[in-house]
Amino acid sequence: MTPITTILASAVALGALVVSSQAGAVSLGVKLACAKDYYAYCSQHTPDSPGVRKCMRAHGPQLSKGCIGALVSAGEVSKSVVEKKLAAN
Repeated sequence: MTPITTILASAVALGALVVSSQAGAVSLGVKLACAKDYYAYCSQHTPDSPGVRKCMRAHGPQLSKGCIGALVSAGEVSKSVVEKKLAAN
């Protein structure tokens, strides 16, 4: 894939994440911070679906620090839960 094709494909995929926003959905900030994690671990699930949330929780220890920080800031997960998971690993 050429760099332009890769950029366009990423933009289209990110656009799909943004378009799927709905009431109660994950914030745009979380989507942007977690996009790479989503594609790495959970892209087989529809964005904002219960399946993607379950998948991201299952891959919690592998998620990037930026994604985890965004999830904590958005109230998707508490800081104490993150700290407990980190301490257990």
